[in-house]
Amino acid sequence: MRVRRSAAALCLAAAALLTSTPAAGAATAGEARTGADRAGRPAADLPTGTVTTADGRTLFTDGSGRVLDLRGFNLDKYAEATEADLRSIADRGFTLVRLPVSWTRLEPAPGRYDRAELDRLHRLLDAAERYGLLAVIDFHQDVYGPKFGGGDRGIPVWATRDEGLPFVEDPDDWFAGYFQPAVQASFRHLYDDADLRRAQTRFYTWLAGELRGHRSLLGYDLFNEPSGPIDGDPTDPAVLVAASAALERDRLPAMYRRLIGAIRRVDERSWLFVEPTVLVGQGVPTELPALADPRPGPDRLGYAPHFYDTAVEAGRDWDPAGGFVERYTAAITGYPTAHRLPVLVGEWGPPNTRTPGNAELVRRQVAAMAGFAAGWTQWYWCTGTGGYCALGPDGRPAPGEEPAFGPYPAALAGRPVSQGVRADGRWALTFTAGRGPVPTELVLPATGYPNGVRVTVSGARTALVDVRQPGAGRAGSARILLPGVRAGARVTVTLTPR
Repeated sequence: MRVRRSAAALCLAAAALLTSTPAAGAATAGEARTGADRAGRPAADLPTGTVTTADGRTLFTDGSGRVLDLRGFNLDKYAEATEADLRSIADRGFTLVRLPVSWTRLEPAPGRYDRAELDRLHRLLDAAERYGLLAVIDFHQDVYGPKFGGGDRGIPVWATRDEGLPFVEDPDDWFAGYFQPAVQASFRHLYDDADLRRAQTRFYTWLAGELRGHRSLLGYDLFNEPSGPIDGDPTDPAVLVAASAALERDRLPAMYRRLIGAIRRVDERSWLFVEPTVLVGQGVPTELPALADPRPGPDRLGYAPHFYDTAVEAGRDWDPAGGFVERYTAAITGYPTAHRLPVLVGEWGPPNTRTPGNAELVRRQVAAMAGFAAGWTQWYWCTGTGGYCALGPDGRPAPGEEPAFGPYPAALAGRPVSQGVRADGRWALTFTAGRGPVPTELVLPATGYPNGVRVTVSGARTALVDVRQPGAGRAGSARILLPGVRAGARVTVTLTPR
């Protein structure tokens, strides 16, 4: 969600309205991708299960029972991502990409699929596998589809029924397009019309069948930033809150159940992620009900909220005194805790990290997600001087982006307790050791460790540490094996710059 000006103010007002009053309210190891690629980059294992920690977090696990922390970036939604982008993401120690797809591009006419566009997806997934990355396919839309601007992404014109109602685009406030009568009508028909529901179901089943079994495919984000009809004045915050709640109680879960079933007809392996409406990012708890997974064995469902501060989206520098991160964390954690779902934050990050407040926001967001998320993908991987680009013109992390490029445990042989930068400036990871002789794998980024890093372990009588030092533009790694450590023992790993 990239909100500007009046729409931003409306979302903030709706959040304030709700938060001022009470809200309503085992897998096989054979599926794991093991090892590293030839350049020594850590390769992401496919999560085959989950574990729920004592504090209620549900986290991904691999076939050895290690806790996986998946981190990475969104790829360009205009279909400009290349193999070089994927290689660069992997070089810096990341293991996950979120890959937007466009229904319009893939099915330009009913039942007619674009094989060239499908081949492009296959090439990107093949490259992801070569570089040890997992990919989430994001069914992307912004303001419904191309009939309302936005090029050739989103829901096709042939599946757009606007009833001839007006649509006036605001070039300074693209998000306000969701409140236009034509867009509202189009969403209502998509949710309610039987033939459009069948068409959407058919498309999801087709694409899942085409991509089924790909080793780099983690799963699907079923619908980007869901929106829907608003009965009443959309400039009234009370109306907006009520419409969001109604959508999450009725039409949206009905769509999710249908799309889960559509993919499960051809794919029982992939993880399926559901998103709440965008108001959850402003501290409004979701009202989505529990959803079921028809696959045999444990569910493979996850929760994929976005993490945007609307004031920052509107162009302001972040104010740490505003309480945004705290409100968001409080709102976001109830639903996945209640239903034991791993949280994969699909989008987050300010449009420009070069300002003091926004740089602090990145640091706070990374720290917060380490406490509630099983993974994240930042918006997004590009080079520039703003516009959400994670890299500066020199190809290095943009100023303020450094925390997103920090160390993390890609695979943890135990259960996490805490991680982050301590008062002495050193990064530390504390965890309780698990059972069995399996290694913990840390990502050691070049950012912050230009001259290498020393890895020390406390809490275990014996620690075998194999370090690949980071280099210029390339992350290193550390494999830590704790032979004979007692299960449940508290272990701390500390990184010290050389």
